[in-house]
Parts: sequence; structure tokens; C-alpha cells
Amino acid sequence: METPDELDVDVAAALAGTVTDLGEDALRRLAHHPLDSVGQAYPHHGGAVDGPDDTVRPREDHPVFFGCYDWHSAVHSHWALVRQLRLFDGHPDEDAIVDSIDARLTPENVAGEVAYFEEHPAFEKPYGWAWLLRFAAELHRWDDPRADRWADTLAPLVGRIRDLTAEAFLTDSRPFRVGTHGNSAFALSAVLDYAEVVGDDDLAADAAETARRFYADDIDAPVAYEPLGWDFLSPTLAEANLMQRVLEAAEYAAWLDGFLLDLTAARNEAFLDPVDAGADGEGGLALHLVGLNLSKAWGLAEVADAVDGETATLLEASAERHFDAGLGGAFTDDYAGAHWLSSFVLYALTRNVDDGAA
Repeated sequence: METPDELDVDVAAALAGTVTDLGEDALRRLAHHPLDSVGQAYPHHGGAVDGPDDTVRPREDHPVFFGCYDWHSAVHSHWALVRQLRLFDGHPDEDAIVDSIDARLTPENVAGEVAYFEEHPAFEKPYGWAWLLRFAAELHRWDDPRADRWADTLAPLVGRIRDLTAEAFLTDSRPFRVGTHGNSAFALSAVLDYAEVVGDDDLAADAAETARRFYADDIDAPVAYEPLGWDFLSPTLAEANLMQRVLEAAEYAAWLDGFLLDLTAARNEAFLDPVDAGADGEGGLALHLVGLNLSKAWGLAEVADAVDGETATLLEASAERHFDAGLGGAFTDDYAGAHWLSSFVLYALTRNVDDGAA
């Protein structure tokens, strides 16, 4: 696997998501765009305009997470910055990261975020909620006074999102099987991350039960139809990775046999190859597909760990090709990708560094 010069990583560790050794140049590269973007309010995705006097004022509506074009990207960019500080000692941008987060993460600003959710309780469901809980889990994992301070400050918002998740997401009647922000399986995995890390047994049990209710009877995933549009997630792999977490090994193997019937069939071969992100031009769509290649890389690698023989070899080779394609396009200066892709790179490389235990 070839990677950009700034990310000289061990191939096996990259595929396994257990990278713990990155050089100074790589860390600067991973921090550069998140650090710049978290303080950049415009351009911004303002959502629907409800009337002629309606305006978009990101800093007023979202005093902490106003940057990065949209709320969820601001949240996972904070996650990416904190995760880098926790996993990699002596980060070259440590002071800048700490100062940046301290400037926004104040009790007054968090109260403003909570107030917004009181008026707009469905805002950013479920993707933004998932990343907010994952950010909270990251702070919980880190034994550091700064993390303790930030976690205490963020707690009112985390509590609000935790309750909304339990009341208005885990109770949904059906899953959303899309390759974009509404994907239920990706969000459920993040909810499980949070619940397991902080020891919220009730939330973990409810999330696992929702996953089984949504997906336990699924068969013959329509992989030939992916990607469906502006996808940055594979609905098939997001679901397969989620069920890996909520089913026992033997049960999962049986479920997977029915879900991924034959990846070697001619109609499914394209699923194993990366998407040509530039085939449809440049900009937002192309950069979503860069993210898709990254998320498919980690999804394929995770499924490969649960199978053996020729199937495992097939999936591992596909994961490597997807990593190559994703990493090759991730470090763009185009803001349409720069405001979020570094988080996906970091997640891919480090997703299994922690065991998820409280």
C-alpha cells in the first residue's frame, strides 16, 4: 500500500486500524485542516430558510461547533484533534490545539448549544449525535486534566444528546439504509462506542437491541447498487460492521453468510474496487467518494477479520486498494473535502487502538 509522504505508516497497522506511531510531518498534516476549519464559520451549510427574515449566523446558533461548514464536521474535527493529542505524545501542534478548543469550549457556549437543541430537537439526527457521543467517549478515555475540564464543560450537551438518542433514535421504527448522514448503522456503532466507554449499560443494551431489530433478518445485501449517489459510507459495510459488534461470533458468521452471498459474482465485482472519485468531476461529489473509499477500506478490513480462507484474502486485498485510493485523495485543500476528510483518515488508521472498555 502506498501512502502520501506525510503518512509513512506501517501497512499492516493501517489496515488493522492500530497505528500508534506517526511522525511529526504526518501529525501536522492530520491536524492542519481540522485546526484551521473549526474556527471558520463560512462557508456554512445553513439548512432550510424558513422565511424572508431568516438568516444563518453559525456563531450565534452554535457557539462551540460553528466551523467546518456544518455542525457534525465541527464536532468530529474536535474529536480528531483531541484523539491526536491523546494517542500521540508530543504532538507538534499541541499548544495550538489546546488554545483553539479552550477558546470555544466554555460553559456559556455549551449552554448555547443546548438551547439550540431545545428548540430544534431533531437537528443533526443521527450523524451529528453519533459524532458528539464519540467525542465525549474520546474525552472519557483520556487521563488528562484538560480532557477532564473539557468533558465537564461539555457534559450538559452530552446529556441532552444521550437522552435524544435514547428517546428519538433508538425508538425509530426502521433503519435508514443510505450512504450519507442518515445512515442508522454507522450512528448505532458510535452510540455503542460511547455507551461501552462510559459504562452506560442501559444505552448499550438498547442500542444493541435496536441493531438486531433493524438488521438481524437482512439477507443478500444489494452491493451491486453501491454507491447510490453522494455516498461517503457503504450501507452494506456499515451494517456488517455494526452486526459484528452485537452478535456472537458463530451467530455473526451465519448472518454474514446470508448477507454477503457471493462477492466473487460478476454482478458484485465492482463493489471490491475503489470508486474513481474523479470520474464525475471535482468538488463535493468527488470528495464524498474519497471518503467512501476510506470508509469502505476500514469496513472491508473489519469484515475480513471475521472470515477466513479465500474470502478473507479477497476482502483484505480490496481493503488495501481502498486505503490507497482514499488516502491518495484525502489531503486536498478544497474546502469541500478539507473540512472533514482528515477525521476519516484518522479514524481509519486508529479505530482499533482502543478496546472500547470503560
